[in-house]
Amino acid sequence: MEAINEEQLREAIIDVLKTIYDPEIPVNIYDLGLIYEVNVYPNFEAEIIMTLTSPNCPVAGTLPGEVEEKSKSVNGIKDVAVELVFDPAWNQDMMSEEAKLELGFI
Repeated sequence: MEAINEEQLREAIIDVLKTIYDPEIPVNIYDLGLIYEVNVYPNFEAEIIMTLTSPNCPVAGTLPGEVEEKSKSVNGIKDVAVELVFDPAWNQDMMSEEAKLELGFI
């Protein structure tokens, strides 16, 4: 059996993040551009740097915890640290092309 490397774990975390949706926008948080970085280290711990659409987002208190819990569920990940940042501030340009299409921006 081939060993799982950090990049495969990173992709698995991204796949999990794509199952989490912003409650006000029908697009997953990854394609929405709320995830700035997903880093997996050789010790199989992960760091996720994320933001919210606004500091007053109604899920500000729960979304980072959901990101952490679902990312920890990835087989092979030992621990996850989620850092919530507001610099740079989120804007619509951070969305994937698919998200922009889904929301009618292009």
